[in-house]
Amino acid sequence: MIALADYEFFRRLLKGRSGLALPDDKQYLLESRLTPVMDQFGIQGFAQLAQRLRGPDAREIEDAVVDAMTTNETFFFRDRSPFETFTSFVLPSIARARPAGQPLRIWCAAASTGQEPYSLAMCLRENAAIIGGRKVEILATDISHVALERAKAGIYSQFEVQRGLPIQHLLKYFTKSGDQWQVNADIRAMITYRYLNLLDSFVSLGRFDIVFCRNVLIYFDPPTKSDVLERISKLMAPDGHLFLGGAETVVGLTDCLRPNGDYRGLYHLKGSTDGADAPAYRIAAPAPSPAPPAQPTAAFPPPQPHPARPADAQARQTHRPPRYFPPRGANEFGG
Repeated sequence: MIALADYEFFRRLLKGRSGLALPDDKQYLLESRLTPVMDQFGIQGFAQLAQRLRGPDAREIEDAVVDAMTTNETFFFRDRSPFETFTSFVLPSIARARPAGQPLRIWCAAASTGQEPYSLAMCLRENAAIIGGRKVEILATDISHVALERAKAGIYSQFEVQRGLPIQHLLKYFTKSGDQWQVNADIRAMITYRYLNLLDSFVSLGRFDIVFCRNVLIYFDPPTKSDVLERISKLMAPDGHLFLGGAETVVGLTDCLRPNGDYRGLYHLKGSTDGADAPAYRIAAPAPSPAPPAQPTAAFPPPQPHPARPADAQARQTHRPPRYFPPRGANEFGG
């Protein structure tokens, strides 16, 4: 059991180091996440762990604690709808607005073990015609050193590739090794991984056309959410696009951003246009392939037509992907 004083110490530590706002009734979560850390360092109990973390040589243990508490669930093509929107609406909008040959820059701000940036890389490969041969830079950052090392390696278990990954993509972009699958080298080379704590300054990253910051703000308190969103907005191109998670919003947190009127989870700078006149594209259908021994999730279908729109709107855009969001389970932190 964790003494109340020790639990409060861990809450302050995690809030200060990572922004994680741990509720006052999640002792069980701390116990499940930090018991392996204590085993790793030969620490007997939470009182001793708190004592070690207060000591002068606490950095290595502190990093391990933050890693353990901030590595959260992720899987390929998570929630599906953002990737449909990315391919069918956002990419055409950005490509139309940029001069030929100008690189596009994408930032995955909470990349975890890499499933999200690799999903984006596969979308880009499947729909290369949309970007017309432009170079695309994908920067993927995370606060967890352990997660980043896994992401760079691009090696996943059978269970992990069965969660959300279309079978055609598995056969096309992965190589099987024993009971694991590795992302092919050409896809791994599309992504640059870097350590980043969102509480720290990230202005040096430069400007981005598209930002994915999904399923991380739910773990922050409102002031931290506002701060991170406002700093992200300063890195977005004037006509840039920001993707947040299905349980996240900018409403009531910042005046710098506004929601897109048609696509849930998509946001733009206040006062900007959202590329509504961009031509629509369908997600490229993968070629049929024989099934491997396991049966991963079937490829997601192409977006369906948007409900009837006025004639002038239809003339500008004849197709919208569905505003589909599957039910979300409650996250561990109560967000």
